[in-house]
Amino acid sequence: MSLLVRSRRLFITLAKVMLPIMLLVRVADQFGVVDMASKILTPVMSLIGMPPEAGLIWASCLFINIYGAVAVIAGLAPHLDMTSAQLSALCAMMLFAHGIPVEQAIVKKAGASFWATAGLRIFTALFYAAFITWISRHTGYLAESVDLSWMAGNAADTVNQTSWTGWLVWAQSTFYSLVASFAIIAGLLVLLDLLQKTGLTDRFTRALLPVLRVSGLSKDAAPVTTIGILLGLTYGGALIIDEARQKNFAPRTLFLSLSWLSLSHSLIEDTVIMLALGADIWVVLVGRVVLTLIIMMLLAWLTRRWQTAPAVSPVENSAQ
Repeated sequence: MSLLVRSRRLFITLAKVMLPIMLLVRVADQFGVVDMASKILTPVMSLIGMPPEAGLIWASCLFINIYGAVAVIAGLAPHLDMTSAQLSALCAMMLFAHGIPVEQAIVKKAGASFWATAGLRIFTALFYAAFITWISRHTGYLAESVDLSWMAGNAADTVNQTSWTGWLVWAQSTFYSLVASFAIIAGLLVLLDLLQKTGLTDRFTRALLPVLRVSGLSKDAAPVTTIGILLGLTYGGALIIDEARQKNFAPRTLFLSLSWLSLSHSLIEDTVIMLALGADIWVVLVGRVVLTLIIMMLLAWLTRRWQTAPAVSPVENSAQ
């Protein structure tokens, strides 16, 4: 099958998942779902040592995306009183859990549970933020205040635009996002094909063997999982959908790969955004990756009893 046909087929598969949910999230946002979620999250934020405003920021991040949350931070910047530890913990929460409706729908399409992976992301985000603020409170680490006033000039860029102009901006950004997704998917498929033909895939997999052994991932799933870790869950999930169709991954392999992608993905772009806000790299990158590896080791151990043989295909089922 040609790369163009594979790219088009995969893009259509993703678009069928993404578009309805993106529209649903937009409508829900207009009806105040994000505000309702922020009211629920505000007392939770106080329990883990975060300011009340973090509830609205993280709710925007959970339902929309990281960029929506950054816009909320810009709007709240003149009133935010946070330490470096709190800002770093909030940024880590945003990296662990964002865009849940769209991203976990892709995960579900790729072969893992929506609710299990979403719950894993949210619990990990809360646990990690609580751990960072606890460390800061007892050691003074990153206890200095941060100044976000430089973001106040962007306060007009709010998330909740209720006018027709807001809907037009949303439609335009969604269209550009889909066009970019198709281009990136096509490029990644070309890259994977080149890596496989040149033998670099095997070399790369061998280099990752120590990590693969502790995380429970199979060699076949390693290259596409790594691409998702570096570039994003949408693209990594798309490639896993394509690879799973061709190689018929075992359920355990899909779950572990997609769990890893759910927890840590887009390590390049998203991390740079958080660093630009003033987050500490040891918190938002190093600590996040270490915690992800620990969780993956635990999940690999817990799921070891799962059947690792490939799932029976529909054709085989009909033959039986």
